Amino acid sequence: MSAVIQNPPLTVEEYLKKELKSLVKHELINGQAYAMAGTSANHERICVNFLSAFGVPLKDSSCEPFGSDMKLRINNNFFYPDVMVVCHFDESEPYFTTTPTLIVEVLSKTTRKMDETLKLLSYIQIPSLHEYVLIEQDIVDITVLRRSENWFVRHYFLGDTVTFESIGLTLPVTEIYRRVQNEDMMEFLSNNTEQ
Repeated sequence: MSAVIQNPPLTVEEYLKKELKSLVKHELINGQAYAMAGTSANHERICVNFLSAFGVPLKDSSCEPFGSDMKLRINNNFFYPDVMVVCHFDESEPYFTTTPTLIVEVLSKTTRKMDETLKLLSYIQIPSLHEYVLIEQDIVDITVLRRSENWFVRHYFLGDTVTFESIGLTLPVTEIYRRVQNEDMMEFLSNNTEQ
């Protein structure tokens, strides 16, 4: 992410107006707009796996999944999480939410520092947030932090299942990594084919 330096900094109103017309998504942090980089196929596979897994179980509930085009507002900052689940979406603000229940970020070399520091510290301050999920794309490793556990870090690997308590859904790690092409998944699939 690289900043588009604004002097003076962008107001929320200026940012939202520009973002509606922009061909490139930007996150707004302390008045500075940061262009979002493109993603890899593995990154997209993980996001689609989550959206697919969340969609059917939530279809008759007040909670719904959103992909990376939905903005998250925290005070005067705006982020584009990879996946969010929002319960009771406020239709008066159709371009962003302030009340996610669950947030998923897929880690990459360019986003890791932001996802594990600024975003983590910002996200856990959201009163409605119950779970923050960080997912590696180059290896199989899912980190889940839950409000109910005082944001204690739990890791999940191949062979494990992950329960997303905030929406009452349990998924095998293999489902989250379906079609992902990394060394861990290739070895896992190879071992299961040989048996």
